[in-house]
Amino acid sequence: MIEKVEGIILSISDYQESSRILQVLTREHGLIGVIAKGCKSVKSPLRAACNSYTYGYFYIYYKENKLSLLSNVDIINSYSNIRLDIELISYMAYLCDLTYQVVKQNDDSNIFDILINALDKINNKLNPLIITNIVELKYLDYLGISLNLDSCVKCGNKEDIVTIDGDDGGFICKNCYTNQVIVDKKTIKLIRMYYLVDIKTISTIKISDVVSREINNFINTYYDRYTGLFLKSKEFLNKLIN
Repeated sequence: MIEKVEGIILSISDYQESSRILQVLTREHGLIGVIAKGCKSVKSPLRAACNSYTYGYFYIYYKENKLSLLSNVDIINSYSNIRLDIELISYMAYLCDLTYQVVKQNDDSNIFDILINALDKINNKLNPLIITNIVELKYLDYLGISLNLDSCVKCGNKEDIVTIDGDDGGFICKNCYTNQVIVDKKTIKLIRMYYLVDIKTISTIKISDVVSREINNFINTYYDRYTGLFLKSKEFLNKLIN
């Protein structure tokens, strides 16, 4: 029996001469493997849909804990604006790579919505770095390394927060400050806002380059120190935007 599922292709691997195995993050079943037989053939009706980051309705013969068989795809969003820009494609590639790693550790259904909402905002030309940083912060909960955004990570003091440090893992108060880089006060405020905001509700973003850069630097340092994730797509993206 064919089942209709909403999903996005996170990764692709070739299978035999003309087929592909798709890793599809779905709303209904989480991350599943799907075989698209013959999709590499020029005449295949699946050819156009079986590409990286296709978001659509997948019609599959679903098999739990096994490879499902793909019958057809109706594309929901082709992300046409993203695909016209190499930088935006790099953001999309990184977000999908990161999501793949996150769902392998925690297949929470909310992860699907976070990714889809983020790609929608980037496709609608909102600042891709800010949207990506918001996703990275939200994913920390699912990676089991949540940030403490209520108090100093060293003493628990909720007053006199002077900076935030990626190596130390969060806020630093005046009493615990040693030689950490002092960030803009807006950076401290916006880190918390990034974590709490519903991506779907964002319509405009106005943040200074200085604050945006400080937030990104903190997140990069935190990920390098605490997640154990080292993605080539992130490395490429950093080279592209720095």
